[in-house]
Amino acid sequence: MKTVIAMAAILVAGIGTARAQDVGAGETSFKKCLACHAVGDGAKNKVGPVLNGLDGRHSGSVEGFSYSDANKNSGITWNKDVFLEYIKDPKAKIPGTKMVFPGIKNEKEANDLWAYLAQFKADGSKK
Repeated sequence: MKTVIAMAAILVAGIGTARAQDVGAGETSFKKCLACHAVGDGAKNKVGPVLNGLDGRHSGSVEGFSYSDANKNSGITWNKDVFLEYIKDPKAKIPGTKMVFPGIKNEKEANDLWAYLAQFKADGSKK
């Protein structure tokens, strides 16, 4: 019986690991975003705003970036759940946004991307 319990614990731990977010894969996915966004130390606004400090930030609030009214008035506070919904289809989540990106439909890729972005504090350093 102890062996069965131990094996079940190992199996459950393995499943958790398989579902864990992969920051490295998220960094690779972020390459799709690089033309418009920057993140990390020294990041500057581009066509899109800097993504440092995204977790907990209010939509439309980065200094020096000209947001659409739709984005400024969306009432969104970014967190994992909101981001995952948004990144699937940005124009569906915020109709009228200036963001012209078709979205990331793959759930694992979107989760990995969030894990990568969420590690950056507002100043660009990592948590």
